[in-house]
Amino acid sequence: MVGPSGAGKDTLLSAARSARPDLCFVRRVIDRPAHDGDEDHDSVDRSEFDRRLAEGAFAFHWRAHGHQYGVPVEIDSIMADGHDVVFNGSRAAIPSISERYPNILIVLVTAPAPVLAQRLSARGREARAEIEARLSRSEIKAPKGAVVVLNDGSIEEGLERFLQALKTE
Repeated sequence: MVGPSGAGKDTLLSAARSARPDLCFVRRVIDRPAHDGDEDHDSVDRSEFDRRLAEGAFAFHWRAHGHQYGVPVEIDSIMADGHDVVFNGSRAAIPSISERYPNILIVLVTAPAPVLAQRLSARGREARAEIEARLSRSEIKAPKGAVVVLNDGSIEEGLERFLQALKTE
């Protein structure tokens, strides 16, 4: 799953965990402290992230918004055991993810700019200038082969669309 900040990716992932217990939802590792209401992730400091990276603990990683993100290499054994894996990725990491996992299904979750702006503002983590910078990066073309999920309504509507997208594989 990829998409711009404020699209509701983490909200949909949280709701999907209950709706699809057959899927394996993998938490990414981020080198920033966790905050209440923040996305579901494992928080480490920069030196711990760098140590894990050097030890090969990540299947892939990327930098965004001044932080490092990584998806644990354990997803390889989970998939080798025949399980589907869902994680919150990054549009910038799609080429390396697709190279490692050629059969990946990319789900692009998005919402109109006014919805993104309202959600980012409600989080209260960023100044207006930072929100505007995120919004300027929110308009993207869907990656080749991606399924687009418009998440501009209720959680229930977004979840239904997301679960439908997962069935397209």
